[in-house]
Amino acid sequence: MARKSLIARDRKREKMVAKYAALRKKLKEAGDYEALDKLPRNASPVRLHNRCRLTGRPKGYMRKFGLCRVKFRQMALEGKIPGITKASW
Repeated sequence: MARKSLIARDRKREKMVAKYAALRKKLKEAGDYEALDKLPRNASPVRLHNRCRLTGRPKGYMRKFGLCRVKFRQMALEGKIPGITKASW
């Protein structure tokens, strides 16, 4: 489990990116890079990091499911993810 502060920081960044998305797009199209520089740093989508929705684990993230590999495997074996079965041949 990731530290709660890291999870909270990432959620805060997600909100800020969403808040400034339209303004960033408008400024980029206008080519006003000086105004872009004055926006908060955390308003940039580059600063976001994908994390597991259940544990906050930053590594081994699977985009399609929004989970880390550990939780994905656990949930798949328990049958909690529809359409996913363990391969056997």
